Amino acid sequence: MIMGAMTERHASETTRLLEEAAAGGEEAWRSLVGQNHERLRRMIALRLDPRIQVRVDPSDVLQETYLEASRQLSDYLRNPVLPFFLWLRQLAGNRLSKLHRRHLGTQKRSTGREVSLYRGALPEASSAALAAHLLGRECRPSEHAIRAELKIRLQEALNRMDPLDREVLSLRHFEQLTTPEVARVLEISEAAAAKRYLRALLKLKEIVSAIPGFSEGR
Repeated sequence: MIMGAMTERHASETTRLLEEAAAGGEEAWRSLVGQNHERLRRMIALRLDPRIQVRVDPSDVLQETYLEASRQLSDYLRNPVLPFFLWLRQLAGNRLSKLHRRHLGTQKRSTGREVSLYRGALPEASSAALAAHLLGRECRPSEHAIRAELKIRLQEALNRMDPLDREVLSLRHFEQLTTPEVARVLEISEAAAAKRYLRALLKLKEIVSAIPGFSEGR
């Protein structure tokens, strides 16, 4: 009951800020951007193809997303089909798709160690990106060879997961979307989204426990 009231207050506050921003309120717009910045950055970091990361800065993707959102804000408010964050996420995903087409053209991901996730509306996160996130921060130089081997083993294990389970894991565990947000993104029920996530977590635990030298606590 308390959680529901908090959610309603948050939605009401977001609506107020959106209306002020649409009327030219710069402070309201900065507040909206600030509330969603880190979540969008996580999504971009996960889904930006590793082959173009040396040429494309995630900060530039974010800035272009905010500019596009500012231009389209009035249209969005006339027909807000998606919650504001998911709309921003969609704009950021569209920007990523354009960057991938521009830099990679029709190139396909390599097989084996670069199997993509779920073929949804946004660019897929690769098993390499998920493995890197699971392994956490960089290690000492003396541990590079061990880390590289662990990453390969983890990628190969992730590639054996059901594609939709991998995507739910990506959305909930790495992008940190809520269950209702995951349900909206994948166009499934909240119950199905929650069930998929639990199943994916169990499979992930099974995967990492079978990899020698991998610690779940990293």
